[in-house]
Amino acid sequence: MKYTNLVLAALLGFTALSAKADVASAEKMEKLYTTIAKSVTPTYAGPNAEAGKEFYNRKITQFKGNTKDNKEVACASCHTANPADKGKHIVTGKSIKPLSPVVNDKRFSDLDKVEDKFTKHCNEIIGADCKPEEKADFIAYLLTESTPSAKK
Repeated sequence: MKYTNLVLAALLGFTALSAKADVASAEKMEKLYTTIAKSVTPTYAGPNAEAGKEFYNRKITQFKGNTKDNKEVACASCHTANPADKGKHIVTGKSIKPLSPVVNDKRFSDLDKVEDKFTKHCNEIIGADCKPEEKADFIAYLLTESTPSAKK
């Protein structure tokens, strides 16, 4: 019985350290984007989770040439209103793991992948690269979202 408790405690401790390490990676990336943002825009005050939430939920109309084909999209269109929840791609229907690094320990663990995703998704959604301050604010917001929504 004691052995089982020790193993369970060790596994829980390892899980907590693993998740904390990935949150730490996201925090490092937030600091990196903040440093870049301040060098580009010296008046940038630093990461703002509320601005990141606005950015995440900002709806942008994608024009397809024919008015009936235009659609409003946001990060939340695929990643849901709560980035701690699983999402679903609005075109393919493919399941997407939670965006919040607090919930998904794979998010923000690789800077190259993060940059690739920012480039791809920013260009797809807003039609341009995201600014460093938008990236810092975005990560700051995601770091605040740690509780998945209750399933109905």
